[in-house]
Amino acid sequence: MWCVLRGWRQGRLGQRGAVAWQQPPGVRALASAGPESRGEFGYVVVGAGSAGCVLAGRLTEDPDQRVLLLEAGPKDMYVGSKRLLWKIHMPAALVANLCDDRYNWYYHTEPQPGLDGRVLYWPRGRVWGGSSSLNAMVYVRGHAEDYDRWHRQGAEGWDYAHCLPYFRKAQSHELGASRYRGGQGPLHVSRGKTNHPLHQAFLQAAQQAGYPFTEDMNGFQQEGFGWMDRTIHKGKRWSTACAYLHPVLSRPNLKAETQTLVSRVLFEGTRAVGVEYVKNGQRCRAYASKEVILSAGAINSPQLLMLSGIGNADDLKKLGIPVVCHLPGVGQNLQDHLEIYIQQACTRPITLHSAQKPLRKVCVGLEWLWKFTGDGATAHLETGGFIRSQPGVPHPDIQFHFLPSQVIDHGRVPTQQEAYQAHVGTMRGTSVGWLKLRSANPQDHPVIQPNYLSTETDIKDFRLCVKLAREIFAQEALAPFRGKELQPGSHVHSDKEIDAFVRAKAESAYHPSSTCKMGQPSDPTAVVDPQTRVLGVESLRVVDASIMPSMVSGNLNAPTIMIAEKAADIIKGQPTLWDRDVPVYKPKTLSTQR
Repeated sequence: MWCVLRGWRQGRLGQRGAVAWQQPPGVRALASAGPESRGEFGYVVVGAGSAGCVLAGRLTEDPDQRVLLLEAGPKDMYVGSKRLLWKIHMPAALVANLCDDRYNWYYHTEPQPGLDGRVLYWPRGRVWGGSSSLNAMVYVRGHAEDYDRWHRQGAEGWDYAHCLPYFRKAQSHELGASRYRGGQGPLHVSRGKTNHPLHQAFLQAAQQAGYPFTEDMNGFQQEGFGWMDRTIHKGKRWSTACAYLHPVLSRPNLKAETQTLVSRVLFEGTRAVGVEYVKNGQRCRAYASKEVILSAGAINSPQLLMLSGIGNADDLKKLGIPVVCHLPGVGQNLQDHLEIYIQQACTRPITLHSAQKPLRKVCVGLEWLWKFTGDGATAHLETGGFIRSQPGVPHPDIQFHFLPSQVIDHGRVPTQQEAYQAHVGTMRGTSVGWLKLRSANPQDHPVIQPNYLSTETDIKDFRLCVKLAREIFAQEALAPFRGKELQPGSHVHSDKEIDAFVRAKAESAYHPSSTCKMGQPSDPTAVVDPQTRVLGVESLRVVDASIMPSMVSGNLNAPTIMIAEKAADIIKGQPTLWDRDVPVYKPKTLSTQR
């Protein structure tokens, strides 16, 4: 049965009677729904994740704009109450989300030739807040040069001068506003503040290795090591659902639906007029008088475009999907950050291994539930840094996160002993992949092929990651805690042995991007223009990490939120914010790496 979402009065949705199912795309099926059903919503936003929640909050600031927000997963709180789901909102419980398919798409890649044929696990958020409800809450913007590169790659108006104001607009930093920080935005950001001796020793060791301390890696100087910003507020995860969606749910011009799997965009010719989705076993339709906006992420947005007939025409025809627009860049240009864990045994019982014993876990949980304080109020990734791998590199290309514990199999295997580790990986890898539809069934996960370590450059750079991380761990500041090296292990010395270790142990940092690349219409690989409009069709946009022309040098959540803030102004027709000539650190010389 079809059900047509026509708006609401006093909280009730109207439905039409049964209409025969027809295969996409369906001008005839669209007509059978009746013209009176169209235009009940101005905007239909697909995906209540890191970008979709931002759009829902910003677009409904205008009471005359009616917005429907569709999310495939559940709410991030108990149904019928305002109580929090502790798994999501307790920062230290983040591993529980990564391993729970109730809130997670649970994707996997194809076997990777560059990683000994391994299939990698890709968790992605399927819940209000999306991946901002599952991630490690690290708030990193990337380097100013990343955005200037976007501009050069065809994303005009997305240079650092035009992006920084939107980072500030989104943010409410606990340290207050500055030229780089926002002070009044909905996204609360706090600075790492632990007194844990391992974090202190790691920062000292990095300086002993010759790297600078940076006061704010999201400010003037990314390069160096320091305390990281986190999307944690008063001891709780502060996702985009907390920041942008929950405060506006009472607005009469917003309707937020959960457990709705969108299967395609509806077109009238080449104009997007709505979406089809499945809810409670019924096929439903919702119509947009202005635009359909896909904010489903770097995997689901290109998948949905292809299911709707937008993509490589030859591939779509093979699956029996009628072509609306031949756009071969859809699903191409897939980029992700790969990382490895350098693990060291700790000679003192001060790591999170001790905190994970049953009685201690109960105490940690009770303190958090009672006061939102203690070890449960942080994800423990509080220090990190960015460095240049070698002379000649203009801005940092390697990132570190430090953790006073060990992670095994994405946290699905408990820690085995007292240990600490550095997550280290390259920021601008040259290996590029793709994703394609597995079938015309929206419930089938797409084929994900990242092509990790498919270039010699990436292999060499990861060799440097291992060597540079080991150098930091060998410094005097960590000597009081240093046990044997657990990973790679003291038996791994030569380049050949290091390469083998990387192939066997590297994992995704969970940062897929660029599968609906933003660029100029003249670029055959572009999918959206700099106004986020899908090329070749009308009234359809993509707003999420998939439109990044290339990866940024850091975690992707903060840039995704910025993208949505900037896109909201574009959609609303407001003047673009701009802050020119903001100073950014540059190394005095490129002849050395530090």
